[in-house]
Amino acid sequence: MSTVPFSEEQAVIPIINDQDAARADIYGLLAGLLREPPTDEVLMTLRGISPTGPDNDLGKAWKLLRLAAEHADPSDVDDEFHELFIGLVAGELMPYASWYQTGFLMERPLSELRDDLRRLGFAREDGVSEPEDHAAALCEVMAWLCTDPAFDIPLQRQFFEHHLAPWIGRFYTDLETARSACFYRSVGRLGNAFLPVERDYLGGKA
Repeated sequence: MSTVPFSEEQAVIPIINDQDAARADIYGLLAGLLREPPTDEVLMTLRGISPTGPDNDLGKAWKLLRLAAEHADPSDVDDEFHELFIGLVAGELMPYASWYQTGFLMERPLSELRDDLRRLGFAREDGVSEPEDHAAALCEVMAWLCTDPAFDIPLQRQFFEHHLAPWIGRFYTDLETARSACFYRSVGRLGNAFLPVERDYLGGKA
């Protein structure tokens, strides 16, 4: 299953500063965990998290993610992922912008996203069937935007406010409270804790 259906022209992404690198890391981690269940190697990496900085909501979310990884079995998390996002017909959650904003898939939010992605130079990869408005794909795009100097803060803010802000917080909350969630509750918690930090950063740099 691939939910990052984009390619981008540049082979090397220059990092702007430490804050943007950290933002890209969080977006990249969220994208990876929402795209597919974590492997044992990924869980081992998460078990080695050593959060530094203030003991705020984001710091607590990192600690909970590490704790969840310490108690996670890859097979159980794989089952959990499929219950949450795939299921026999559909998973417990539908991680798509169109679904959260209209109640249907493949609606106007997806069409508007595709227009913006084309303008930004992102192209859909061949053989990928997953719609581009999947939460993992949007996090992946944000990871690119916040580390490429070609995409300034006003542009990042515009993309975030248009394509993530209207719905992604509700999705993270649903993930935190989903019946099938155990490990993934900590993923929802991290996403929700990161949102106000990201909003402050994007607003403060305008």
